[in-house]
Amino acid sequence: MRTVTRIAAALAMLLPVVAACTTGGGERAGIVVTTNILGDLTRAIVGDAAEVTVLMPADADPHSFAISAKQAALLDRAGLVVHNGLGLEEGVARNVAAAENAGVPTVAVADHLDPLSYASDESAGSSDPHFWTDPKQTRKAVDVISAEIIEHVGGIDAADLRTRTDRYLAEIDQLDHWMTERFATIPVERRQLVTNHHVFGYLAHRFDFRVVGAVIPSGTTLASPSSSDLKDLADAIRAADVPAIFIDSSQPDRLAHVLAEQAGLHVQVIGLHTESLTEPGAGAGTYLEMMRVNTEAIARGLTTP
Repeated sequence: MRTVTRIAAALAMLLPVVAACTTGGGERAGIVVTTNILGDLTRAIVGDAAEVTVLMPADADPHSFAISAKQAALLDRAGLVVHNGLGLEEGVARNVAAAENAGVPTVAVADHLDPLSYASDESAGSSDPHFWTDPKQTRKAVDVISAEIIEHVGGIDAADLRTRTDRYLAEIDQLDHWMTERFATIPVERRQLVTNHHVFGYLAHRFDFRVVGAVIPSGTTLASPSSSDLKDLADAIRAADVPAIFIDSSQPDRLAHVLAEQAGLHVQVIGLHTESLTEPGAGAGTYLEMMRVNTEAIARGLTTP
């Protein structure tokens, strides 16, 4: 009888260890984040309280970047996986799904926000994943990430994390106020956006811009425009007297220049950092820096005679 009791006691001690392990036998720990924008938000509120691993490199395309087998293994061992959702990370969606199926806690941040639908392109009817162009949506995203970390990541001091979260939310509020003032300097009739693909729906909705169109008439860079698409957009640019086309600096600008020539106007082609951060010191090393740089570029591009 004593032997049975000892075995039962040993099993009781073993169960918590088994529960904390992945199918690969390693303990789940740390936070793995798919995109570098979400990674920056996460690091801003976590600090050094937990390890944060970001899969997407600087200046990469969130729609197409892929991960190595070693990075996929990190997903399987994570204490929490933070991803954008709404179809943004097309190259790693199956890896995130596999981790979730294996029991890893995951959060699709955009699913917890107020998603907008694409208005008038081949993605019409589907939800736009590019929420971070609106600071108010980003504010909600930070709250979502913070709550998920407290719930799923061991060793986190909840009070300290909430303090860090509140401090960062105040910085986002300052950003939102500054962007509102900066965009107010653009005459209403010139608040018209043409981009390389549909990435500024949330910014347009928040700050009263009109999206004239996109070089790639889709919510993903993996699509491609037809010659009739480019002609239609060139006609729209000409009719609206749009002064600038904004493209992501990490994407090729050939099509934008072709479009500008086709429009037959003196249209500027201006690079922005819309879907990826840069390396530190390269212009958009953090979310806050990216948004300020983009706001300045848009304001200058739409007010220059």
